[in-house]
Amino acid sequence: MANPTTGTKGNEARSATNQTFDKARDIASQGVEKAKEAASSVGEMVGNAASNVGRKADDLASSAGSGIKNFGDTIREHGPKEGMLGEASKTVANTTKQVGRYLEEEGLSGMMEDLTTMIKRNPVPAILVGVGFGVLLGRFLRS
Repeated sequence: MANPTTGTKGNEARSATNQTFDKARDIASQGVEKAKEAASSVGEMVGNAASNVGRKADDLASSAGSGIKNFGDTIREHGPKEGMLGEASKTVANTTKQVGRYLEEEGLSGMMEDLTTMIKRNPVPAILVGVGFGVLLGRFLRS
C-alpha cells in the first residue's frame, strides 16, 4: 500500500520546484528586459554622438566654405584685371567662390547626398574612377 505522506511530500517538492522555476523564469525575463533597455540606451547614445559629429562636420564644412569664398574674393581683388591672365584669374575667382558657396550652403551631408546621387546615376564611371584612384593610391604608397 502507498504511503500517503510520501505522495504529499512529492507534491510539495514538485510545487516547490515549479515555484523555483517560475521565479527563475521571472528573474531571467527581468534580466532580458534590463538588457534590452541598456542596449536601447546605448544605441540612442551612439546615435546622438553620431548626430553631433555630423553636425560638427557640417559646421566645419560651412566654415571652410566661407573661407574659400573669401579666398575667391581675394583672388578677384589682387589678381590681374586685363588680358588672358585677367580672364583666367576671374574664372578661378568665380569657380572658387562657387565651391565656397556650395560648401557653405550644403555642408558635408549635402555633399554626400550629391555624391550618392551621382554614383547611382553613373555607376560604371564611378567604379572606374574608384579603381583608378585605388591604383594611384597603391602606387603612391608603394613608393
